[in-house]
Amino acid sequence: MKVTIYGSGYVGLVTGACLADVGNNVLCVDVDERKIENLKNGVIPIYEPGLENIIKTSMAQGRIDFTTDMARAVAHAELQFIAVGTPPDEDGSADLQYVLAVAKTIGDHMDSTRIIVDKSTVPVGTADKVREQVAERLAVRGMDIPFHVVSNPEFLKEGDAIADFTKPDRIVVGAEDEYAIEAMRELYAPFSRNHQKLIVMDVRSAELTKYAANAMLATKISFMNELSQLAERLGADIEKVRIGIGSDPRVGYQFIYPGCGYGGSCFPKDVKALERTAREVDFDARLLAAVEARNDEQKTVLFRKIDQYFKGDLKGKTIAIWGLAFKPNTDDMREAPSRVLMEALWAAGASVRAYDPQAMEEAQRIYGDRDDLTLVEHPMEAVDGADGLAICTEWKIFRSPDFEEINNKLVTPVIFDGRNLYEPSRMKHYGFDYYAIGR
Repeated sequence: MKVTIYGSGYVGLVTGACLADVGNNVLCVDVDERKIENLKNGVIPIYEPGLENIIKTSMAQGRIDFTTDMARAVAHAELQFIAVGTPPDEDGSADLQYVLAVAKTIGDHMDSTRIIVDKSTVPVGTADKVREQVAERLAVRGMDIPFHVVSNPEFLKEGDAIADFTKPDRIVVGAEDEYAIEAMRELYAPFSRNHQKLIVMDVRSAELTKYAANAMLATKISFMNELSQLAERLGADIEKVRIGIGSDPRVGYQFIYPGCGYGGSCFPKDVKALERTAREVDFDARLLAAVEARNDEQKTVLFRKIDQYFKGDLKGKTIAIWGLAFKPNTDDMREAPSRVLMEALWAAGASVRAYDPQAMEEAQRIYGDRDDLTLVEHPMEAVDGADGLAICTEWKIFRSPDFEEINNKLVTPVIFDGRNLYEPSRMKHYGFDYYAIGR
């Protein structure tokens, strides 16, 4: 099948790559000329395990191409996927200007039936706005061309996106007519071979499903983080509690790991957007507000522990930080807890020496050159001469380090573990002061 995908960011590239990998003819379009030129030369703008290899292989075999030519993009395929960004507006709502700009472009150029698929995470009612925008442009042109608008939300985890797309738990399709549903069924058939994974529903329910899924997962994380604060005050170990409740199949072990807060491009933005959507229909979504507030507070926990340990005197101190990305297996630092920690340390007069396996370039892009930030090439280089170590991301490389070497290199043998990677008794054995979350 031929597919056009607008937006060559995270969702667009993963979607395009995986669809091309099973034999489809995919054209990815973006307004960023430099990004498109880099993609044509095999330079992938994001880090996602396996993505680069799939794109390069599909390019070599002519199954995927990249362009900034909007007329070519509309003409390429009946299936038109919108995968552009929906950044949060000042009031927390999703900014739909890029989604609606694509809808306008399709309406301006289409000359036969198009199936327009909203892949971006968008508020309930967006499909109606896309439909109105396309119809308006067709009316201006004096054209009466049939088209269909479908909601097909993505459920991709950064770091596992290829597996999530190719071996999905479910494929949600919101559509009103059988023609569009059958086209989506055919497109996703290669990913539903062992059993039918397509879940068909009305468009508004599909739009809400995406927000509901992310809000539910964020709620589990914030709930565990709230319990971690309680556990510390009661003298309990939240990790033991986690195992105790996770063994109940009604709860499960996924997304109940306490830590220094969630980040990324999805959870923070989507919780805010859903809360804003609730306000627009005069509903007070108090639980969503609490989830967001708990997460914002949780991101300050590591700094408070560090500040308390050094008795409020951090001026001139150097803190080593392991992990800058908001989670492992990505270079994404959007809303990352590491950013909150670093900025608080700088405000207190401390310096940071940081290491991350993938996010070093992103950190340099965000913060530039500054005297109080040193980005190093090895985790042990970060702790050498530092006054303490803080862990913000649970990369595998940090799980079993040489603790004796860490102890020898640190000026003060203290670890502030925002991801509960180590056992407190083991840290005591190695001579560390050890501060984790809820332990």
